[in-house]
Amino acid sequence: MHLLLLLIIFVLAFTSNEHEATADASVDYFPPYSSIVVPVTKHTDASKPLYSVQIMTQWLSDYEQHMYTNFLIDIDAPFIWHDCIVQGNMNPGRCPANTVCTYPVSCDEDQCTNIRTTYSYEDPSCSPETNTTLPGVVCGCPVNVVNPVTGTCGQGLLSFEELYVNVSDGRNPLIGIYGFYPHGAACVPSSSLASFPANVSGVMAFSTSPYAAPSLLYQPLEKTLALCLPSNSSAQGVLFFGTGPYYLLPQTGVDLSSYLVYTPLLKHPDSFGYYIGVDSIVIKKRSIGIPANTTTKLSTTDPYTILRSDIYNSVVRRFLIVTKRIPPAKPVAPFGLCFSTKDGKKWTISTSNSIKQITKDVACLAFVDGGATSEPAVVIGTFQFEDNFLVFDLKKSTFGFSSSLLSKKTSCSNFNFTRTNTP
Repeated sequence: MHLLLLLIIFVLAFTSNEHEATADASVDYFPPYSSIVVPVTKHTDASKPLYSVQIMTQWLSDYEQHMYTNFLIDIDAPFIWHDCIVQGNMNPGRCPANTVCTYPVSCDEDQCTNIRTTYSYEDPSCSPETNTTLPGVVCGCPVNVVNPVTGTCGQGLLSFEELYVNVSDGRNPLIGIYGFYPHGAACVPSSSLASFPANVSGVMAFSTSPYAAPSLLYQPLEKTLALCLPSNSSAQGVLFFGTGPYYLLPQTGVDLSSYLVYTPLLKHPDSFGYYIGVDSIVIKKRSIGIPANTTTKLSTTDPYTILRSDIYNSVVRRFLIVTKRIPPAKPVAPFGLCFSTKDGKKWTISTSNSIKQITKDVACLAFVDGGATSEPAVVIGTFQFEDNFLVFDLKKSTFGFSSSLLSKKTSCSNFNFTRTNTP
């Protein structure tokens, strides 16, 4: 049996917003560059698929001794945090080997007051933020952090950080280091990361918060975050910050920006995350209406798109009609609609972002019922992002998205990470 399963298309509304921020940054570079670039890794060894970027957390004169940390990508987190030690006394020899040690932000400094009043976690698991005394008679500044794997609340200490990434011309990383200095990052104990994927020891905030990476990276770069998530853990995807061009092999002459369609980013009063408007969901040329003013959030920590029950049920009903010749299969959590693919039946699927192959005999609609009161009503998860090129233009407050790059004979794993000094 041959069956064409058409892509579920989100038809997007249009409004306009602006986000403003200031920051300090420096770069030691040789050729001209248009962006910074970091590799993206998919992790499947936690309770859900997650994605990390590799950032240099210690820059030494001997390149071989640089220290790197893998940070989870979180486009909702208010600030950066990772496994490190805050020390009031940074005399040589006091920092353990293979450990990042940083200076504390004092409870008397503006950063402490500002970051505590800029965000708020109302989770009952969050403890009060009580100042603490560190060795060297320094009053530390504890802040709450939310674990994106478990959703639980913990605490870290604000610190002064130095982070470094490679610059790029859009084709390769160049011989050059871009330094940025978070004035609102936090150190957490190793125990806070027990649920994280192996070799991942921090959270890199890419939200609209004034303490997230986009507010620290843009000088002299434009405030544009470009993200390309890989679909498997064996090959790296890519994240850019800065204007294009952006290139993937083998189409060395095609700027990925040419594939993009844009819609406005919307502000949410209680979140630093990214939101868009959704008018309808189209399945095989039939539109399913979405209630007016439906809130739609973009997420890099939810693995599948979550739909409020009324929307989810409409999608399932329509999908059952267009797949009525495919035998059903027992649902596999967290999915509610699955199909049997055994007995040699052949599927032609126009996108790999709608159907999740669970076993060789079972495939499921990769959308999850979020419940009757789910808020936001729609959360677009990472399975729908994989091998798509996404651009968050924070200056114009727009979100750009491509169709699947697989249809363009490339993928997010095709960036050339070979370093070069040729512009």
